[in-house]
Amino acid sequence: MAGSRPDDEDWQALDDNDPALLDKAVGPVRRIKDAPVPPRAPRPRPRPRQFEADEQAAIATSHTPQADDLAAGDASLYRRPELPLRAFKRLRRGLYTVQDEIDLHQAGVELAGELLRAFLREARERGLRCVRIVHGKGLRSAGGRAVLRPWVEGHLRQRNDVLAFSSAPAQQGGTGALLVLLSDPA
Repeated sequence: MAGSRPDDEDWQALDDNDPALLDKAVGPVRRIKDAPVPPRAPRPRPRPRQFEADEQAAIATSHTPQADDLAAGDASLYRRPELPLRAFKRLRRGLYTVQDEIDLHQAGVELAGELLRAFLREARERGLRCVRIVHGKGLRSAGGRAVLRPWVEGHLRQRNDVLAFSSAPAQQGGTGALLVLLSDPA
């Protein structure tokens, strides 16, 4: 094996810090390719922070409609953010089957409140998803202002089991009735 290993004299001549020392000890070398750079994880989608802040500010400054806010022909609309817009549009068009209804005509606010709470509790227990609440337009109310309608809407907005409500289509009661979409019973 002549020439494969350096002679002792060659070893003695090399300084310990000499890069040629490795070359003489190992022999010819070849450079291996660098490992490929692993792919980066995709960047997260940007969040519309300003839009979210504006939405929160709008919710914080909104109020429950009062009798003065609603005219007899005004449509009522309410949707929780977790309800898809498509489902809300279906509700507004009256495309959900109304599974039960309550008529609160001629009831005062106190009696109507008791009846409405009992009706919604029973609807949830029965697993109903869409109900109609007839509250009237308030055209015959004292002072010409609706009393029951804004109270019902304010009450429904505060309930966790109400996903959305909308004035019923004309053939189902128009602005004198609400179609209410309830959440799944837990």
